[in-house]
Amino acid sequence: MLKPTILCVDDEKIILECLKRQLKREFGNTYHYEFAENAADALELIDELDATADEEILVIVSDWLMPGKKGDEFLIDVHQRYPKIVKVMLTGQADGDAVERACKQAHLHCCLRKPW
Repeated sequence: MLKPTILCVDDEKIILECLKRQLKREFGNTYHYEFAENAADALELIDELDATADEEILVIVSDWLMPGKKGDEFLIDVHQRYPKIVKVMLTGQADGDAVERACKQAHLHCCLRKPW
């Protein structure tokens, strides 16, 4: 049976730990939680979860400014392959163009500003 999953992507471990605590406090065991420190690792994890069919990613919360691929580019890539996943950007540094691009090309659900 599919277990709904929330995937958080941020290059700062302290942010991932904080998200983990807050999500578990709010939702408990309702969801499975996954974490990645960059877009490449997140895409690999998404593909692995999709291949096993044991988990369904419902939401991705992604930082914008990360080494390698920025969050808007990552979310656009995800949307092209998995359009049903809800995409949220969590950032303190995204420029307006990046948010607008993610809204249009990744159907960004919302952009939350750090600190949230």
